[in-house]
Amino acid sequence: MRPTLPGGVPLPTILGGLREIAGDYDALLCDVWGVLHDGRSARSLAVEALQRFRHLRGPVILLSNAPRPVRDVEEQFARLEVPPNCYDAILTSGVLAHEELARRATHGELKVLHIGPDRDRGLFAGLPVACVPFDQAEIVLCTGLYDDDIETPDDYRTLLSQVKQRGLTFLCANPDIVVQRGGSLVYCAGALARLYDSLGGVSIFFGKPHAPIYAAALKLARTLADRSALNVLALGDGLETDIRGANSARLDAVFIADGIHGEDVSEVTPSVIAALCAQRDVFARAAMRALVW
Repeated sequence: MRPTLPGGVPLPTILGGLREIAGDYDALLCDVWGVLHDGRSARSLAVEALQRFRHLRGPVILLSNAPRPVRDVEEQFARLEVPPNCYDAILTSGVLAHEELARRATHGELKVLHIGPDRDRGLFAGLPVACVPFDQAEIVLCTGLYDDDIETPDDYRTLLSQVKQRGLTFLCANPDIVVQRGGSLVYCAGALARLYDSLGGVSIFFGKPHAPIYAAALKLARTLADRSALNVLALGDGLETDIRGANSARLDAVFIADGIHGEDVSEVTPSVIAALCAQRDVFARAAMRALVW
């Protein structure tokens, strides 16, 4: 019988490396930011772990809440020295957001208030979209904060209140609340969507932990493996995104503790990880400090 905490919360296994459970799985869904890189450089041991899984077990799909098309992620990988041989495919929340904008723009030009940095506007490529001020917009597309180095969600309270008064739908192209950049945390689009919802607005989310990105990822995994039945493992550092999404998709999950929750993890023990998961009503089969083989 699996050990549990008082109250019946199961204790996760603490892994020395992915190799200890890799043989149970045919494909891997792996988070990117906080696991494979920290926004400044690749994590070489994580790269090696994915390379070994691909060689020994099956396809690796990188599942990212990046609000960008795949080509932009690949360009970032080149700068961060993430090699292309550690994954088979990339699926981003930006891809799904692009598809939704395309659906909404079928009857002509769509006027969009884009909240986020200009570097994210590759998401609009090939679409009849015009970026306009809030008082002219038909819809909001949020990819992040304009300047996440210095801004917080409170800086957007007035703008979002004005958007709410117009009754605009808020498309959130990155459900993450925060992400690790180097040694610090910065706010993401999910933090603004949460504020908009608290003001009474309506947000639509793309990416983890929501079901559509998992359905798309599992379909892709079956295609890559050329098999209809797969045992798939999900791996990530976000309890509210990676682990909750895996739970909802009924996939086993491995929690990487040295990411956005790093300051909350005093030590990587079964009881500490189980308690942290229980606070958010999620469950991880296993955990490790960082992704290694």
